[in-house]
Amino acid sequence: MKALLLDQQETLSASIQDIDASQLPSGDVTVDIYWSTLNYKDARAITGTGKIVRQFPMVPGIDFSGVVHHSEDPRFHVGQHVLLTGWGVGETHWGGLAEQAKVLGDWLTPLPQGLNPRQAMIIGTAGFTAMLCVMALEQGEVTPENGDIAVTGASGGVGSTAITLLSQLGYSVVAISSKPDSHDYLLSLGAEEVLPTSDFNRSSRPLEKQRWAGVIDTLGGTVLATLLAQVNYNGVVAACGLASDSQLSATVMPFILRNIRLQGVESVTVAASKRPAIWQRLQKLLPASFYQQIANEITLEQVFEHANKLINNQSTGRTIVKMR
Repeated sequence: MKALLLDQQETLSASIQDIDASQLPSGDVTVDIYWSTLNYKDARAITGTGKIVRQFPMVPGIDFSGVVHHSEDPRFHVGQHVLLTGWGVGETHWGGLAEQAKVLGDWLTPLPQGLNPRQAMIIGTAGFTAMLCVMALEQGEVTPENGDIAVTGASGGVGSTAITLLSQLGYSVVAISSKPDSHDYLLSLGAEEVLPTSDFNRSSRPLEKQRWAGVIDTLGGTVLATLLAQVNYNGVVAACGLASDSQLSATVMPFILRNIRLQGVESVTVAASKRPAIWQRLQKLLPASFYQQIANEITLEQVFEHANKLINNQSTGRTIVKMR
């Protein structure tokens, strides 16, 4: 079978190789992979720009969808359509950028009714994370009537999906993006306004004019600190990324004087029992047009080129990899 293999001796090597299925790591379900994805985390692993991979050799790819080839888990049967996001796959366990994977049944989710395997990967980890962020706003009782929602990193996978979900739920969305050429794309997804990231990548006062009922942030750093100072009383900020900076220099004043909430969102280890309902909600909310607007389809051989584009902020939407 064909796979992208990362190895590290003195330096990182990344190549497409023919691998025997006997080399796959342990697991009780073997899946024939039809679609995988290229995420920011995958791009960092492939280009060696981040310490993503914990052990070598490694097949990257934190997402995949496909068909069960063999199962020792009674919950899954041969021929069943399944998907996987998270669980350290592509980091500590061989992942989705291969024609086959062997994983634990606990990590798999049956493909939701109404979704095909390609659509599932257009959503992928990014869309799953975006849904969790929207749910964090809902759990904080942020409603469409409360005001605008800001979404940073808006042209990326999480941002693009979050804008679409929020728009479908009736929220007024302001997209924050560093890409001037993404304006029309973001408006087509449902954003009502597009603002440049540079407006927020600056020093801010501890409290600024109240502007946002909620925020979905994928950047961290100075942008997040500035937005925290602008959130309305009782507002919620869902933070799920650090594409700009992992550091946060801010005061406690917005939390104390405006009663705001900063909610971290992590999608890797969400309980398997909760995942089907989240996926069903994604299937219900995302319109057919979303899958056409957001998807960039590539082959395994094109992954190297597109990984560099993703690292250099030259990629928009979701990049899916056709494996078969």
